Amino acid sequence: MAKGYWIAQVDVADAEAYKAYIAAAAPVFARYGARFIVRGGQKEVPEGQARARVVVVEFPSYTAAQQCYHSADYAFARTLRVTCSVMDGVIIEGYDGPQPGE
Repeated sequence: MAKGYWIAQVDVADAEAYKAYIAAAAPVFARYGARFIVRGGQKEVPEGQARARVVVVEFPSYTAAQQCYHSADYAFARTLRVTCSVMDGVIIEGYDGPQPGE
């Protein structure tokens, strides 16, 4: 079964307020088996545009990624995030097919 991912690009306007979102979201992510693959860090934008912060969160399945985002618990965390940041995000199914050279 293919994994599911959240891919988010975020501009944080208030870093202190954003900490409340991180604290509220952490137990929700744990409940749905989430694992951070990318959480900020160095980046290069060779084409197009990117927000200041890029985050990739891996879930055991696409369904788990959807359920986490649409859960009542995450809805609360989201209310904290939208007051101090702007996010572009997608929930996407991972690829489980052949890879180059296989």
